[in-house]
Amino acid sequence: MDGLIVFAVLLGIGYVFGTRAEQQHFRSLQRREQAIVGLVISTAGAKAVVPQAQAAQLFVGSVVVSSDFFKTFVAGWMKLLGGRVTVYESLLERGRREALLRLEESALAWGASRVINLRIQTAELGSNNGKGVVALEVIAYGTGIR
Repeated sequence: MDGLIVFAVLLGIGYVFGTRAEQQHFRSLQRREQAIVGLVISTAGAKAVVPQAQAAQLFVGSVVVSSDFFKTFVAGWMKLLGGRVTVYESLLERGRREALLRLEESALAWGASRVINLRIQTAELGSNNGKGVVALEVIAYGTGIR
């Protein structure tokens, strides 16, 4: 019984601190997104008509994000019960936004006026077979032109 109480307390602490860290990251993302203005992003393919450019360069933004123990625990229960594993949706959103911001910040530092042919890919890192912490890598890449 004591072990169950300790587990519940630790799970609660993990939830509080994990939620707080996630909210701080979302606020940081929002501030950084508001600071980026004027960069045109396009997902058009290679055959799209692009205005004449002086220079072009490939830009990549990548990030690895990991879930906390609370999300992993809840996801385990969701797998048993079925349905969407909603606890990981915010993890994916944070990863996509962070990778895209890193790409945009490096393109702006280079002097790009637009990024074309933008692509975003995700991959799960490690094979944890449903045990342990889930980590995702998100990569955003595109061609910056000026």
